[in-house]
Amino acid sequence: MVSSPHEAMHRIFQQYPDLFSGVSEVLGLDFPRPTSFTVLPNDLTETSPVERRVDTLVRLETENDEPLLLAVESQGGKDPDKPASWAYYASYLLTKYRLQPMLLVVCQDRATAEWAAREVGFGPRQWPLLTLRPLVAGPHNMPVITDPAEVRKDLVLATLATITHAKHPDAGVILKSMTTVLRDTPQNVANPIIELIAQGLGKHPAAQLWRKLVAVDLSFYKSDLSEEIRDEGRAEGRAEDILDVLDVRGIDVPEAVRERITGCGDPDILRHWHRRAVTAPTAEAIFKDE
Repeated sequence: MVSSPHEAMHRIFQQYPDLFSGVSEVLGLDFPRPTSFTVLPNDLTETSPVERRVDTLVRLETENDEPLLLAVESQGGKDPDKPASWAYYASYLLTKYRLQPMLLVVCQDRATAEWAAREVGFGPRQWPLLTLRPLVAGPHNMPVITDPAEVRKDLVLATLATITHAKHPDAGVILKSMTTVLRDTPQNVANPIIELIAQGLGKHPAAQLWRKLVAVDLSFYKSDLSEEIRDEGRAEGRAEDILDVLDVRGIDVPEAVRERITGCGDPDILRHWHRRAVTAPTAEAIFKDE
């Protein structure tokens, strides 16, 4: 099953193909900045029934060099079958488009990134036929950006860096630097960035922190995600109000009752329980007839 971080780590290159210039510069490579780009179909299936799809495929035009085919793969874990698939992608793309292919693998896990970055040889040891050398961006080499001034220099690169550092111990500072900049960013630019980060953080603990920061710092933001975040915020506030009423009245709240209250995300149910908490003889009584 494809995860939301998997999608975010390669789709960002569909929305912002010139991001590859910033990534290659961070990784110490000198690729010319593209003058134009075309997002190509990612289906690499041949007439045989074997289906193969690269995550994202972009043709980058440059001013002086040949066009470059950039294949972007999101990799969530070590997979011994992947190097052979990547070698196939490179060969197929060269054959089909007659352009030099480049493979960029994006990871959130350091061990996976270091695994993906290894050179892999194909052929007998006496005469190796091919050597696969993917370019890898991940927590081992992407910058940890905690200064809003650095975010402003390249917002899209900072977005990718934020996603790749989803597990970083300073994730809170990284995310705060993003919302600080996004507050002053035009909405048409900020909104897709907000969505990409939410998608890229997936189910990591930093995802909940991002949702809270969006609700507090980016009140202009309007989308299904923003409404969901604000509903969660309203639910948390009502749950706290219920517990406060019971506390003021000296009513003991068993752990099971506390968990049921704080775990409820329906504002209407919480409002109903809040009214009952004013007169209920016990904490359990707020759930009467339910």
